[in-house]
Amino acid sequence: MIKEIEISVPTSYGDITLKKWIELQKEIKNYEGDDDAITALMLYHLCGLDPKYIKGLSMDAYKTIRTELGAFIQNVKLPLQRFIKIDDVEYGFEPNLSKMAYGAYADISKFNTIGIDDNWAKIMNILYRPITKKQGEMYSIKPYTGETDWEKFLGVPMDVHFGALFFLSNLQTSLLNSILKSSMEQEALRSIRPILEKNGEHIQQLLNWQKAIFSDSTK
Repeated sequence: MIKEIEISVPTSYGDITLKKWIELQKEIKNYEGDDDAITALMLYHLCGLDPKYIKGLSMDAYKTIRTELGAFIQNVKLPLQRFIKIDDVEYGFEPNLSKMAYGAYADISKFNTIGIDDNWAKIMNILYRPITKKQGEMYSIKPYTGETDWEKFLGVPMDVHFGALFFLSNLQTSLLNSILKSSMEQEALRSIRPILEKNGEHIQQLLNWQKAIFSDSTK
């Protein structure tokens, strides 16, 4: 008996939640170097296709799915989205990182890395806060109080998360290449440089993984 299966293939990072992406990353670590296994994991986590049905896919269907995933999975130019909505509440990205509250800076600095991992939703909860006033592109957000409601960011799509991550990565490059003048600035850079350097490694690992899996997606 032939069983019909409906497959929902995401067409952009906007179709993938942070929760799904983290679950995928955790499993991929166990299959580094095994492209077929990683592809199977992606079909399961991103398309909802049970592994037992993968071998039953036609070659054309298999290649089509890989091609559709590869069409956006290598996109590394996602912009920072300053405004997002969660449960009908509008949130704004920290409008001035140089004037970020000490508590916010301290809470971000306690993490060893800044990357898409179990701590990322907590970092996003610090960087994005409810908008209290907005006029055009000018806006104010709720003062940072240390409140933890980071679980809501698990349902936010990955285009938002990667936009923020790439923004921080570009900021890292700017900071590391800048000539800092004051002793205070130099001390600040020394304290966050290890985090930023690890973040750079994380970005490179992400790009290498994407290239390895989808370099032959159209073959």
